[in-house]
Amino acid sequence: MNDSSNDSVRLDKWLWAARFFKTRRLAVEAIDGGKVKVDGVRAKPAKAIKPGAELSIRKGPYEHVVHVLGLSERRGPAKEAQALYAETPESVERREALAAELKASSVPVPDSRPNKRDRRRLAEFKQRGRGDSG
Repeated sequence: MNDSSNDSVRLDKWLWAARFFKTRRLAVEAIDGGKVKVDGVRAKPAKAIKPGAELSIRKGPYEHVVHVLGLSERRGPAKEAQALYAETPESVERREALAAELKASSVPVPDSRPNKRDRRRLAEFKQRGRGDSG
């Protein structure tokens, strides 16, 4: 089967065209790292993708589960890229819940850098912690 025909596209090219990865090299690295599955099975970068395939794509802490709707070998505008797939409602729900959880558990950022007095107190606190445990 010829990959340049309109009935299938290489997985790495499709991920790049659908804007999941900024470059094809990043797409290949994610595929080789096991972060992309096609119909629940680990795939290779040259795997032929057809409409109807289900892809599981892990990027950082988030996992996208999408159904392939269209094919493209070229990277176009974001509107065109979004038309190539449909994300499952369960996937969207899980990602939003995880994003909210990560946001709620994030460490507060101080307003300014610690001054000399704060640094001394922190050093003393750390030193006391080491002395008690030894």
